Order: sequence, then C-alpha cells, then structure tokens
Amino acid sequence: MKFGTQMLAEGVRFRLWAPYSKFVALKIYELDLVVPMQKLARGWYEVEVDAARAGMRYRFVLDDGSEVPDPATRFQPEDVDGPSEVIDPLAFGWTDIGWRGHEWEELVLYELHIGTFTQEGTFRAAMDRLDHLVELGVTAIEIMPIADFPGRWNWGYDGAQLFAPDSSYGRPEDLKALVDLAHTKGLSVFLDVVYNHFGPKGNYLAVYTPLTTDHYETPWGAAVNFDAAGSAIVREFFFANARYWLNEFHLDGLRLDAVHEIRDAGFRHMLQELAEQIRAATDGRHVHLVVENEKNEAGWLKRRDDGAPWLYNGQWSDDIHHGLHVALTGESQWYYADYVGRTDLIGRSLAEGLAWQGEYMEHVGRHRGEPSTFLPASAFIAFMQNHDQIGNRPFGERPTVLTSPAAIRLWAAINLLSPQVPMLFMGEEWGTKQPFLFFSDVGEDLADPIREGRLKELAKFPHREGDVPPDPMAEATFDACKLDWNWGDNEDSKRQHWLYRRLLSVRRKEIVPRLAGMTGESGHYQVLAEKVVKVWWTLGDGSELSMVANLGTEPFQGVGVWGEDHLWLEGSATGDTLDGLSVVFSLRPSAA
Repeated sequence: MKFGTQMLAEGVRFRLWAPYSKFVALKIYELDLVVPMQKLARGWYEVEVDAARAGMRYRFVLDDGSEVPDPATRFQPEDVDGPSEVIDPLAFGWTDIGWRGHEWEELVLYELHIGTFTQEGTFRAAMDRLDHLVELGVTAIEIMPIADFPGRWNWGYDGAQLFAPDSSYGRPEDLKALVDLAHTKGLSVFLDVVYNHFGPKGNYLAVYTPLTTDHYETPWGAAVNFDAAGSAIVREFFFANARYWLNEFHLDGLRLDAVHEIRDAGFRHMLQELAEQIRAATDGRHVHLVVENEKNEAGWLKRRDDGAPWLYNGQWSDDIHHGLHVALTGESQWYYADYVGRTDLIGRSLAEGLAWQGEYMEHVGRHRGEPSTFLPASAFIAFMQNHDQIGNRPFGERPTVLTSPAAIRLWAAINLLSPQVPMLFMGEEWGTKQPFLFFSDVGEDLADPIREGRLKELAKFPHREGDVPPDPMAEATFDACKLDWNWGDNEDSKRQHWLYRRLLSVRRKEIVPRLAGMTGESGHYQVLAEKVVKVWWTLGDGSELSMVANLGTEPFQGVGVWGEDHLWLEGSATGDTLDGLSVVFSLRPSAA
C-alpha cells in the first residue's frame, strides 16, 4: 500500500501523508528511537528503519510536538489514541487457495455485529457459530463495521482508524482466521465500511491533511473532502482501504454505508472510481459491492449486456421492508408514514426494485428515487430485520414483538422466496425477541451530547409517557443485545428455525438456479384488493415465479393454490380462498 507500513527484506518502511506539517518524526517505542522522516513531494514523509520488526509499536511526531497514530494503522492494541503496531500482512497462513466465492444470485446474507453475535464478542468466538449458518442455508455473512472505534463497544459507524480491526474483537490475524474458516465452509464474508464521515474521536487526519470540507455537512459530522483542494490523495486513501479489506483479508464484498452522504461534485464521482478500481484489482474471485442509498439512485446498479454489474451489485431495499412492515405491524409513524395503505408500493418494490422512482414523498418533503424497472429484481436486497430498522427504535424491538407469529412467517416467506437477494439479521432465524439497541462507549466527554441527540431523534417514535429508552452509554445496554444461543428448548424458536431452513432449501433448489440472466422489465404486479397483491417475475431461464400475498386478516377468494406449478403455501387456503396472513408461491417452468 501507498499508506501505512511496508515490510522490507530488512526492516520496515514507514510513510505518512501530512501536507500541513513542516516536519514529521517517527517514534518506535521498543527501540527507544525517534528519527526524522524524509520530506518527499506532495506532502509525503518516509523513513526506513532496518531494526524495526512486526509487533513493534510506533507513533508519528508532528512539528508541534504532538504524537499521533498511523492513519493507516493495521492494529491499535491500546485503542484509537494509543500507539500503532507494525503488522506483517503476509504472516498469516491462508488455507483458502482456490476459493472463488459465490455468484451474486447465490447469496443469502446474514448480517451480524461481532460484539453481540456471541457472548464473548470476538472474531474467534464467531468462528464457533459458522456451522449453524451453513446448516441454516446462509451463504454469506455481512459484518457490521469493525474499523477501530473509541471505547469498548460501538455499532461501528463511529470508526476512527479505517484499516485497523477494533482490538476489542481480537487481532487482525483473528479476523483472517474467521474469513479463512468461513471460506472452507463455503461462506462468503462481506464487511460494512463507512466512507461518508469519521467518528467524533480518535482520528487525527484532519489535523495535518485536508481530510474534511466545509462545502457539505452530514448528519454525523464534517463531510469527507472528495472534490475540493487536496482531495486527490484523500480519495486514494479510501480506495486503498477498500482494496485492503478485499485483498489483504480475502473478503468477498463490501457494503458501503449511506452513500447518499458521500458528496462529490467532481468530474468522476468517487463511487464510480472506487468500484472501477476494485473490479480491476481483485484476483478473479467473485467480489460484490453493495450500497445503502436513501436517495434510491438506481443508476449505480446498472447491468452490462451479460448481466454483470458495471459498478455495484445491489442496494438494500428499504422500500420492500417499509411497505411490509407497515402492512404487517400497523405502525405508521416516522418514515413509515408514506407507506400507510399503499399495497401498490409493496407490489411495485417487489416487482420493479424501488417503490419510489421519482415521486414526491410527504414525510421526507422531496422527490425520491429514480426509475428502476430496467434492473433485475436481484439488484435489490430484501430483509425483515437489520441493525437500522431495529436499533433506530427507542427500545430496539424486533418484529417478533411487534406482530403475530403468522405475520412473521408470511414475511419470511416473501423475503426468502422472492428473486431479491435475501438478508437475515442475527437471531432472526429462531425468532429471538432480544432487542438490538443503539450503544456507544465513546467516552464521558461526549456522552451527554450523544444521549441528548439520541432522545431528540427518538422523539419521532410514539411511546408511553414516562418510558425512557436505555442509556446508549451503559454497558448493560450493550450486554442486553448479546445473542442468547440457548434457544433449542423453545418450541416456538425451533419451529421458526425449521421454517427458515425449509424456505432456504426451496430457494436453493428451485429459485437460485433460475436467477442468472434475469433482466429488467421482468417483474409485474397487480393489487387485487386492499392488502392483497400479486407479483410475478420472469426469471433468467424463462420460467415464471408468481406470488399472491394476503397481508390482511380477512380471506380473499379467487386464488389458485394447488396447481401443478404450486411451490409454497405459507398460512392456509381452502379451495380458491387464500386466508388472511397467507402467501402462495407458484413456479411455472419455461415452455422452451
């Protein structure tokens, strides 16, 4: 890498981009050494130290005497403000030679937070749960951000050191061991990365580089400088980070958080250049790129003539989630308001990818989205739960406590049998009722502003007077989110787990082999009645998958259920009547 340390045949090369500094020195603690760094062109500083070795700790000393960690540190054993540790990137003994990953259409994603996925909350502990995911039918895990953050617990979106896995989860070699084992079990591994802002503490780049810009603001702080003076190397820093995770850690994909807050008015948007670099810099493995995009900018998902993505494989579909959430829970507040009574939006999002394709939304007060009918349904990711849709609630409730078991089963069937790429959130498969709350250990100096900001945001959610959401800074809040894996004696949990396994088995056998080659303009929908919708898709092999969902509680007449093309009934039906909270899928093979 251009950034950070480079192992030499003898010693280590240290590099720092610090255009605002007139002088930079390197301090290596184990050697009791402070050595000036050579000033190079364009604000770079460099020095080679023959006696330096992997495992040694170091900082950079700026011209004002302040000591800062390496912004491209691979490991921060003493948290974000401590010294950086030299890591040999080639020391780990990989065993996944020949691993090519999964085709995009084969993916069943499973989002997890390393700190709460197990009681131990480490990379090594997560390895012990991989067999459970394989048996379930999952093909890829998606890890919430792990970039080093201040404190002992955090969602990960307050990252300060983008190249360093947080030390509370383990060392870099522990993450590599997790990825290596996942590959031997047939699991791809995705990582959630945050390129729109830095956390409020622990990142020093803005002290000695033009890291941020005052041209824009984000909801979380200063915007990253991708288009103003000095932005060229800032852009390279983020491109290097993306390549680093994919190549040095053998990851199979990245999920880019809130790309609508990545502001770039330059000639080539950084999202375009980033994707182009990644497509050119990997070794022939299947590498996938996913975005979260509140603006529903479908253009980032364009396909080539052969069906491969030009830039990004898929986008999280909030539209599918929001429409089904409103219909099946009855909630109508916050951003759910624009989906109330809109069965057509459920059909449109399932058939065409996006519910809002440029129309005006009352809640957000603006037009949202772009036409998406030119995209296949598999360009979107469907989910019942994710960290946002649970954790952004005052009490972190999951759908399992907001609606009935019948509604949950219906929702699961829609998500897992539709052509969109499905995603589960940890514990969903056995119907856990444990919350996933917002938590942060950023420090008492920032604790009160975080608490106040959280309460202000949550005021949009109605709740009983006097109810106070859990303190996001309390360790008890973090501990309450750790999954309890002792669910095997609970009959309801076992039934839900069986349902998910069966649905994913049907998807794997009957639907996945037909998805490749699916084109745009292949999905259609019809609203049959209030809360009753039919959706049908022409799949890649010419077969037709159809779904009729009764999202209400009253029976609906006129549905063929038990024909030769019957694939799955969730709920119940009698004759041509589909009962409330029921869905039927049919699969008609291609006539060719």
